[in-house]
Amino acid sequence: MSISMLESQCWGSCQTCSLSSLCLPLALCINEMKEFDAIITRRRAPLVRGENLCRQGESFTNVFAVRSGSFKQIVLDEEGEEQISHFYLPGELIGLESIDEGHYPGFVVALGRSSVCEIPFQQLDTLAERIPSLRQQLYRSISRGMNEDRHLIRLLTCKSAEERIASFFLDLGRRFRRSGFAFEHFRLPMSRTDIGSHLGLALETVSRVLGRLQQQGVISLHGRELQILRTDELYRLSEKYPSHAGGMGALR
Repeated sequence: MSISMLESQCWGSCQTCSLSSLCLPLALCINEMKEFDAIITRRRAPLVRGENLCRQGESFTNVFAVRSGSFKQIVLDEEGEEQISHFYLPGELIGLESIDEGHYPGFVVALGRSSVCEIPFQQLDTLAERIPSLRQQLYRSISRGMNEDRHLIRLLTCKSAEERIASFFLDLGRRFRRSGFAFEHFRLPMSRTDIGSHLGLALETVSRVLGRLQQQGVISLHGRELQILRTDELYRLSEKYPSHAGGMGALR
């Protein structure tokens, strides 16, 4: 399924959206889905590459469901250093980590032509109090985000550069498959620089590892078109622990 096809299938209501089985309406009956659909604002004009969906420190008002395209979240620390903390793909939710502190933790930027549904959180919270299945799906989405954060911490603290990239590609493949795309063959929405920022690796390290994986016949990469040729080997690499404990500095 192409991005343009996915986008065209998501303009209507939640009942007709091809991503409804991934999003918050999962398991809602028709009447409940109509109630949920009534609180959503759908942006008709897609965001373009580099456009901000929300900004770091901005008051949290909406949860966003990605209809098409993809986004990255850039967190700026006190010293002005940037790190990409998350990538968001079709069917995934943006903003749930903002509930506690009441503001968005980073700049959420479109990686290409992308569209979202805006879900006002106060109305969502009120509706979830009346609809248990919606509340449960909201909890699942929050839990999934917590698991992804733990997975990233593990990548950054326990794994080598090769293992990080192998794990990252497998995770992307699983998430793309959930959205209706192929597991083994997809277009990377992010640049190598973005991958390095997310995984705590220098651009040179990312390029070196990608070159090695191609030489070994594990992947094929033409521009941003990625094909996983040896899934078993990628799993083996992702599950291997480093024999040293030198931290990330030695990987740069």
